[in-house]
Amino acid sequence: MKKLEGMVAIVTGAARGIGAAIAKRLAADGAAVAVCDLNQEWCEETVNEIASSGAKAKGYGVNVADSAQVDACVKSVIADFGKVDIMVNNAGITKDGLLMRMSDDDWDAVINVNLKGTFLFTRAVSRPMMKNKSADGTLVGGSIINIASVVGIMGNAGQANYTASKGGVISLTKTTAKELGSRNIRCNAIAPGFIQSKMTDVLPEDVRKAYMDTIPLKRFGTVDDIANAVAWLASNEAAYITGQIISVNGGMIG
Repeated sequence: MKKLEGMVAIVTGAARGIGAAIAKRLAADGAAVAVCDLNQEWCEETVNEIASSGAKAKGYGVNVADSAQVDACVKSVIADFGKVDIMVNNAGITKDGLLMRMSDDDWDAVINVNLKGTFLFTRAVSRPMMKNKSADGTLVGGSIINIASVVGIMGNAGQANYTASKGGVISLTKTTAKELGSRNIRCNAIAPGFIQSKMTDVLPEDVRKAYMDTIPLKRFGTVDDIANAVAWLASNEAAYITGQIISVNGGMIG
C-alpha cells in the first residue's frame, strides 16, 4: 500500500515548477490531488500527467489572495473528493526591487499571494480537517505544509517584499501548529534554497559560481528535492513532527 493511499491533497501553484513536482509526487504516493493555480487551463498538463499514471487529479482555478475564491475552491474539492487530508501552500510570486524604490503595489501583490494566500487556504481547510476521522472514530486530522524560503530566514537584498512574506509564512506555520495540534492537524514548512530552474540555467558562470560557493553540497537543488520533503511531511512517517521549518538548501544555512 502506498503511504498516501486514500488521502486527498490540495496543492497551490501546481501548474508548473515546484508545485507541479509536488503534485506529481503526492499522486505517485497514492494521494488524489487537487491541482490549483490562477487559471484552471494552466493546470491541465499536470492533471493529465497524473491521470496518465493511473492516479486521480482535477484542476481548479483560484486566486489564492481572494478569500471567496479560496473558500469556494476548498468546498469544490471536498464535493469532488470527499475530504482534505493534505494542504500544500506553494503558490508564490516575486516582484523584486530595492526597498527604497519598491512601490506599494509591488509590496502588496507579493504579501497578498505569498502570505495572505497561505493564511486563507490554511483557514479554509482547518475546519474540514478537524472532521477527518478513521473508521473506528479516531481523529485523523491532517497535514499542512507551507513552502517558505531560505531568504525568509536570512533575508536578501532586493527582495524586501518576498523575504517579509516568507518570514511571515514561517511564523504563521509555527502559530498554526500550536493552534491546531490538539485536533491532530500538523503544520510544517519547507524552506528551499537555490533550486535549479530556467532562471538559474541562464545565470552567468561567475554568478553561478558565487552562489555555488555558498552551498556545501556544491549543486543547486531540484524540484524533486522539495517534493520528496513534502511527501515525507505529508505522510504518517512524520506523525510526530509539527511546527518545524525544514531547510532544503544543500547546507547553505543551518
